[in-house]
Amino acid sequence: MSKIKIYFSTTIALFLTYASFSQVKDENIGSEVVNIVKAYTPTISDAFKVKETPVLEDEDNMQKEEIKYNIFSFPVASTFTPAKGKAAAVDKSEREKIYRNYATLGFGNYATANAELFITENFGRNSYVGGMLRHLSSQGGIKNVVLDDKYYNTSLDVTYGTRERDMSWNVDLGLKNQIYNWYGLPTENIVFTDDQIRAIDSQQSYNTIALGGKLTMDKSFLNEASLQFKRFSDAFGSGENRFLVKPNFDIDVMEQKIKANFIVDYVGGTFEKDFQGADEIKYSHVIFGTKPSILYQQDDLSVNLGVGVFYTTGKINGESDGKIFVYPNVKASYRIVGDILVGYAGAEGGLNQNSYAEFVDQNPFVSPTLLVGPTDNKYDVYVGLKGKLANAVAFNVRGSIKNEDYKPLFVSNTYVFGNTNTEGYTHGNSFEVVYDNVKTVSIFGEIKADFSKHVSFGINGTYNNYTTDNQSEAWNLPQLNIGTTLDFDITDKWYAGANIFFVGERKDRVSVQDISAVFPPNFQLQEVTLDSYFDLNAHIGYKYNERLTAFLRGNNLANQQYNRWANYPVQGVQVVLGANYKFDF
Repeated sequence: MSKIKIYFSTTIALFLTYASFSQVKDENIGSEVVNIVKAYTPTISDAFKVKETPVLEDEDNMQKEEIKYNIFSFPVASTFTPAKGKAAAVDKSEREKIYRNYATLGFGNYATANAELFITENFGRNSYVGGMLRHLSSQGGIKNVVLDDKYYNTSLDVTYGTRERDMSWNVDLGLKNQIYNWYGLPTENIVFTDDQIRAIDSQQSYNTIALGGKLTMDKSFLNEASLQFKRFSDAFGSGENRFLVKPNFDIDVMEQKIKANFIVDYVGGTFEKDFQGADEIKYSHVIFGTKPSILYQQDDLSVNLGVGVFYTTGKINGESDGKIFVYPNVKASYRIVGDILVGYAGAEGGLNQNSYAEFVDQNPFVSPTLLVGPTDNKYDVYVGLKGKLANAVAFNVRGSIKNEDYKPLFVSNTYVFGNTNTEGYTHGNSFEVVYDNVKTVSIFGEIKADFSKHVSFGINGTYNNYTTDNQSEAWNLPQLNIGTTLDFDITDKWYAGANIFFVGERKDRVSVQDISAVFPPNFQLQEVTLDSYFDLNAHIGYKYNERLTAFLRGNNLANQQYNRWANYPVQGVQVVLGANYKFDF
């Protein structure tokens, strides 16, 4: 308490002193003249301090007293029982079980049969074996067709492979049989007697045996390597062998990725006779090529700089030549607005190997009398823009200029009266392959939309403008192609979809008989325009359970009587009803 008194007294004294000075300052004290006769010399007086130690008068009161606590405990009865907590339930969709195997079987009009069987099985932890059997056939029945128009397509593919942590490989074996008929007899342009029609054997059969393998490595400069051997033959003694090796390398040098893709592509075959039925046709071509490139990336810019170097040596009926080709291999993209807007451009080229088997895949009605050679794709320069119009809507537009030398074009074979070759393909009802230098200017556009996980939509279109050097037209190449697809889930059990494609007009050259000439008949070549067409296809399905699904599929539902090739009309409305069953062993 004494410290508090001292501090309080001192505070009072200071306050009174300040108050007195303030009062003197406020009074009128007048003025006075002071004469200074010498300079003022200040001195310091002796200082002193009060030599007194304050005495605390309440020392006895500062002693701590000992306090004792006594705790009396007794039990308290309670009837409260806390309720047990329960986690909030979260709705989870049942995960659909994935089955390893399935079987599909369907039947439709035109005596159509469609069957598929897929089986796969694992061995140990990393190995597997699988097989796929497919069959599609129809007994024909196209309106106004006088020759047999049935077809069969059956294939079997078997694979065995191993998946390791840093490496995977597999070997494949494929067998395929295809049966078609040259039913496109030009009865509107040429007069055929009933006896002539009955004497035509229009059937052709193709057989394929393919053996190949693929190796993929993650932590190696050898990124991927594939090898394939294919034997292709037909019912007229034609045979073709193809051997293809493609190793791809990835090398990192000074934080830059260098890619080097190599290719060795050999094709060789024989046709027993030419279209006139005279000489045998032999061909063989081998291509050695590489496309090294370096990838440069900085911020939103990505550039792939490379070059393609190819060497080919070929032989047709004993005449051979060899040549070196150099092509651009440059691709670039720039993120203008992240993933919303990306611009891209490129200039690419290459030497493309053609084969009898590939021609048949594009047009099964070719004659077994073809000249086969590679196509020199000098350059394909393109620029485009892709991105998103919304979160679920993506687009892509591109313009390109392509220059191809020795490009294959399908054109109708001529009909020659009195031809010594009387096979089923010599009546103006088959196609040959002609080659020309073709420049193509293309504009492509595409929109894809996933409105939800239950509805998806897509539409695309391509416009082409062709310029040829030798041929009067780019035979059977349409200027306009448009396609659209729609898939949606109606309920958890029902689903449906549709697709429509439109193909513009094409040009062909066919034989036309001069009716005014009685005998010998006279035939002339005439250019014709094949009408444009659209094809509407749709399907609907019902999931009975997780294993069994029924479907109904319809093709050419608009019943368009169009010609895919000259004198080759297609079937009308086609309906197939079937089911798919999933299972495990």
